[in-house]
Amino acid sequence: MDYQIIRLADQPEIKEQAAKWFHEKWGIPLAAYLESMEESLAGEKPFPQWYAAVEDGRIIGGLGVIGNDFHDRKDLAPNVCAVYTEEDRRGRGIAGALLNYVCADMKERGIDTLYLLTDHDSFYERYGWEFFCMAQGDGEAELSRMYVHRA
Repeated sequence: MDYQIIRLADQPEIKEQAAKWFHEKWGIPLAAYLESMEESLAGEKPFPQWYAAVEDGRIIGGLGVIGNDFHDRKDLAPNVCAVYTEEDRRGRGIAGALLNYVCADMKERGIDTLYLLTDHDSFYERYGWEFFCMAQGDGEAELSRMYVHRA
């Protein structure tokens, strides 16, 4: 498989496509993605940042780094969010490549600790993430798993 990982800040022309893709996957308003992506393009802070795995012009995976991923632990920041790989591309290491890329990119920006909220268990450990605590997602009845990655 031949794909490349793109940081939105390096290819801002994919902003509309990326915002629409994330919106379709997660149901968060398109305007919220566009606002966060505009903030990332302003380049005033290390995050938010957005990343996409692109194959032949098609986004096949992506994730972002934001201050808080809709949970009660506002002290745990920044957060990797919106991790998604297209179903027809799963099991090929794309999410892992994205996670490794974002950790390295954030470290270059002076951020060596990242957090991630998920309902998955055992997936993120494969990529150097460690279970940190349980956290309450906004509007969620059940607690979710908070992971940490330290560079």
